[in-house]
Amino acid sequence: MPKLDPTSKSKAPAKAGARNTDSGPSNVVGANDDPASMKMAHTQALAAAMPFNATKASEHGFDQGLNPPPGSSATPESNLPGGSTLTEKNASEKTGEPPPPGVNAGTRSLERVRSDATGQMLTTNQGVRIADNQNSLKLGVRGPALLEDFILREKITHFDHERIPERIVHARGSGAHGYFESYGPLSHLTKAAPFKEGGKITPVFARFSTVAGERGSKDTARDVRGFAVKFYTDEGIWDLVGNNMPVFFIQDAMKFPDLVHAVKPEPHHAMPQAASAHDTFWDFVSLMPESTHTLMWLMSDRAIPRSFATMQGFGVHTYKLVNDAGEVSFVKFHWEPKFGTHSLVWDEAVKISGADPDYHRRDLWERIEAGAFPEWELGFQVFSEEEGAAFSFDILDATKIVPEELVPVQKVGRMVLNRNPDNFFAETEQVAFCVAHVVPGIDFSNDPLLAGRIHSYADTQISRLGGPNFHEIPINAPLAPVHNNQRDGMHRQSIARGRVSYEPNSLGGGCPFQAGAAHGFVTVPEKLQAKEEQAKVRAKPEKFADHYTQATLFFDSQTPVEQAHIAAAFRFELSKVQVPAIRERMVSSLRNVCEPLAKRVAAGLGIKTLPDAMPKALEQPPTPEVTKSPTLSLKARPGDGSITARKVAILVAPGIVGQTALDVHAALFAEGAVPRFVGPHIGAIETADGVALEADASFENEPGFLFDGLVLPDGADGVDELASLGQAMDFVTDQYRHAKPIMVMGAAAMLLDQADISVDLPNGQADPGIVVDDGTGTATQTFVKALAAHRHPERETDPPVL
Repeated sequence: MPKLDPTSKSKAPAKAGARNTDSGPSNVVGANDDPASMKMAHTQALAAAMPFNATKASEHGFDQGLNPPPGSSATPESNLPGGSTLTEKNASEKTGEPPPPGVNAGTRSLERVRSDATGQMLTTNQGVRIADNQNSLKLGVRGPALLEDFILREKITHFDHERIPERIVHARGSGAHGYFESYGPLSHLTKAAPFKEGGKITPVFARFSTVAGERGSKDTARDVRGFAVKFYTDEGIWDLVGNNMPVFFIQDAMKFPDLVHAVKPEPHHAMPQAASAHDTFWDFVSLMPESTHTLMWLMSDRAIPRSFATMQGFGVHTYKLVNDAGEVSFVKFHWEPKFGTHSLVWDEAVKISGADPDYHRRDLWERIEAGAFPEWELGFQVFSEEEGAAFSFDILDATKIVPEELVPVQKVGRMVLNRNPDNFFAETEQVAFCVAHVVPGIDFSNDPLLAGRIHSYADTQISRLGGPNFHEIPINAPLAPVHNNQRDGMHRQSIARGRVSYEPNSLGGGCPFQAGAAHGFVTVPEKLQAKEEQAKVRAKPEKFADHYTQATLFFDSQTPVEQAHIAAAFRFELSKVQVPAIRERMVSSLRNVCEPLAKRVAAGLGIKTLPDAMPKALEQPPTPEVTKSPTLSLKARPGDGSITARKVAILVAPGIVGQTALDVHAALFAEGAVPRFVGPHIGAIETADGVALEADASFENEPGFLFDGLVLPDGADGVDELASLGQAMDFVTDQYRHAKPIMVMGAAAMLLDQADISVDLPNGQADPGIVVDDGTGTATQTFVKALAAHRHPERETDPPVL
């Protein structure tokens, strides 16, 4: 602080007064040659520039509520009034320089918090270098450990607290960074930031998850999958938090705790983990007929996807799009995978869960590391309020879809995931999605389930991530600037500059001030209709009572193979239920969906006499507009026809022909697949033709059901060796049972004979999934086409013949 000029007696009182913090000078005029008094003078001028709250009059009346104005503000003469302290210019390596005006450095890229220890010495969390990380401090080499060992205490204490509470649902998840690219401006529909111009890039972080299992559970459980995307837009965070199924079990958030309690492990013995095949779940849903539609999806192959990259995503709820003119459209969000919709079969999923419970997590990581980036197109189903009101179902009902035959899906952009996280905990585990995170141009409908989610997600994050400042964790921080009057709380990271933490104010020039309708988020007003003017009630609209029409639509839209899988899934799940009345109740409900399905499930459960059909809540539902929708079948979305990232096992053993195996490997790799030589052991394999070949996997560590296809090699001695190995023959039988493509080269035909596998289907036609090398040089390309089909269910039988 500069010394006072003793000759400037007239200025001394003002300057002295400016140095007090419990009162101020009555007159600061003429004291502008001193920082403290300058700050007081400029603060006085700033406050005087706002003699009253000019925004106050706009807080009243319906019309004002539709179009709020920007808040009042004034510009200070300098940066002094906004500062917390005059000493901020005294910078150090820790404090740094004052930020440029209006900048919140905490919202910059994650680069600011990335840490790389390459070439660095080990330190404590306080930066003290650790001389010995092998031994605790003791009184002599055999003496007791000492309490003063702060290094040991810090290390153990941090370890003791490494785990945070897991998510109540969606605990088991995997995530990745990427970007969203808009195909074109959508200003006629929405003013939302990602869609303002064609080619606009918005960074994203996506997380995929199971619902029921705990954090350490298996990936391949039969379950709904979470599909959540965080858009880091230049106008703030938008979280599109959905699932891989477009419908949900319940219609109102009031029932969400009941649903989760029912599907979680039963509380008396904490079993089963990550499974719906138990009494409490089926007891609940059999008494909640609105769950029937979602049960059809859950019992279908969509509940056991082959990969996160081969499953659809949905926003589930009806949302609103709002354009600059305030015009509103209703919208359903769809994510469609570039690589098609492909699934596992149940036997395969069960085996994979034992061999590799991280199957989906590993697949996502490996695809991205290999450059086979997962990609989805974002689609909108857009319709007006009037169109929605005319549908035979209620658009606010989360147990219903809007069939694509009624409202086509228009593609508006694509999402590419091209970067794996640096640290699973810091990013994937700490990422906090919230349905309430929307940006101008996206708004909520009156869906009663959505209303509960708007509250629930933020409330959960406060508990799980240690307080209200979870938004400051780097993975959750927006790229858009953050300026508000929220302060303090556990784990606060942001250091707010200045003395003002309220609005309206004049001491901060009115800042931060409300953005107004032109720039800020404004909730779209509801149209006042007669029914909406009635008193508040706890009730549902009449159309919510139609619980079965769309369940029938879904089942009737599946291929015969998919229908068989649904019946088998109901049979398996209900066979795990101990109480017969629950099984019978569920069959009675299925009679309202499809009589042949109910009979098939009843037969599989040993129910000789079908129970009466469950009474319907709405005996005469409206006539549906669509009775069959091919797009609801997984087979409707085969993908781009490539074999990118498909894993192929090429069996090897001493005595095989090495060159042809290498040729097939090279051809598959050139097509984007991930071929692997799998043998009785890893390492060098002695081939019949002397070609150098090494197995990079063994029958023991990479079972056959982990692969999408199988190549059986030529070479009599090698084939004899494979035939003598039970694990090798398991490859053949599992690949055949799971309807996957098999390529047979030369002498390997003997392996099919030993496994009692025919190259023909039961109807006498050739099995398109078994490719026999006939020496014409076309076998590999034929196998590539068979692999692109993913699976050949024509050979499936129930029960399996092998």
